[in-house]
Formats: sequence, C-alpha cells, structure tokens
Amino acid sequence: MDHLERLENQSIYILREAYKNFDNLCMLWSVGKDSTVLLWLARKAFFGHVPFPLVFIDTSYKIPEMITWRDNLAKEWNLEIVVAKNEKALAEGMGPEKGRIECCTALKTVGLELALKEKQYNGVIAGVRADEEGTRAKERYFSARDRYNDWDFREQPPELWDQFKTRFAPGTHVRVHPLLDWTEINVWEYIQREKVRVVDLYFDHGDGTRYRSLGCYPCTGKINSTAKNIPEIIEELRKTKVPERAGRAQDANRGMEMLRKGGYM
Repeated sequence: MDHLERLENQSIYILREAYKNFDNLCMLWSVGKDSTVLLWLARKAFFGHVPFPLVFIDTSYKIPEMITWRDNLAKEWNLEIVVAKNEKALAEGMGPEKGRIECCTALKTVGLELALKEKQYNGVIAGVRADEEGTRAKERYFSARDRYNDWDFREQPPELWDQFKTRFAPGTHVRVHPLLDWTEINVWEYIQREKVRVVDLYFDHGDGTRYRSLGCYPCTGKINSTAKNIPEIIEELRKTKVPERAGRAQDANRGMEMLRKGGYM
C-alpha cells in the first residue's frame, strides 16, 4: 500500500465513522480541489452514492465558472445541494468594500451558521488540511464547536491512532476533517491518479496565470504560472516556497485565525 492509498483508506474510514455517529450530517463543498477530492472519497466510501447533503456557501461573489461547474456536476452525480446565503446581509449592502474580515464573517461564517441552525446539522464534514494554513494545523479529525459555533483551538481532545472522540455533549456542533493529513501535493497526486475532474480555473490558459486557491473573486488573486495540466502543477509545487493561500486577502494579519475561531471553515 503506497502513501496515497493509506491516506485514502484513512479518509474513507473517517467518513464512515462520521456517518455512523452523527444522525444529521452534511458536507461543505466549495467546488475547490480539496472539497472535490473529499466528494470523490465520499462517493467511494458509500459505493457511488453521497448519503448526505452538500452545503455550498453562496456569498454572491463566487467566480461564475465555479457556479456553472457546481451545477453541472451536481446534476451528473445526482447530488443534493443546500445553498447557504445570508440574504439579510446582502440586502443591507454587505460586500468586500466593508472590510475583508467583516465581509467573510457576514457572508461565510454567518451564512453557514444560518444553514446549520435551519437544518439542525450536528456534524459537518469539511475539506480542511493541516498544511494549508496555520490555524488548520490545530484541528482534530473530529473537532467540536459549541452551540454558538465558536471554536476554542486550545481545548482539543487527543486523538490517538484511530481512536476518535465521536461522543459530545448535547448542543455540540462537530466539524469532521477527513483530509487533515493530506498535503497540497497529495491532493493533486490523487486527482491525477483517480482522474478526478476539477474546475479548469486551476490551469493556465495561455496568459501565464492561474488560480492556486479558489474563493470570492474580489479577494482571490491569480498566481504567475504556466502550468496547464496536473503534472505541471505538481512539478511547480515541488519547487515553490510561496504559501498556498498567499493570494487570499482574508488570510492577512491573522485574519483567518479570527474567522475560524468564530466558526468559519
């Protein structure tokens, strides 16, 4: 068994543990490479069927190609999509010009909270990787939030071997992270091996730029890159020293730590 197979097996095990232990489960799907790999793993774990809804946080600022790609794949794979949107904040004029942290909090964090409250989800699967950003490295596979969705990263239960804590106090909201041990290169290697389709915003189309990380278009910049296919992306990643989310404006000045403490993905 090679490294990718071990990662795949562990992720499938965690997905099945989550499905067994949480009676109202959902999965966050951003249409990015990580959550799409997670979706692929869920289909493998449950024999081609995804037995829980996929929550898409719609800020109204997503790159249009992402929405088109989401809808096409959802139709092809018969996926149940729940669109979470903070209509009140949008109606009141919330947007990036109000401030990156303020906008993300209102449209993403609160948008997710509204969906969780409405649907009463007690377990949320997310495509978080420890290597992606500093606060994600403080997560556990089964990571508890309180009834207000606040996360105290200083109070995380130990997870030894494959013994995961899946029993929590009533009212606890749990995030499940099957990709926690994966790296960015692992994700692309798996996409290549499994022939997982991803939105083509990740590839250079002739202008020497591409997206390395996807988000809302006002806050997400392209990188200089001539990688037109997956092998070229992998080769590029082996050489770069630039952080994966360097193009994400909300990550600056500890912004991501503040957002995640309050319930952000």
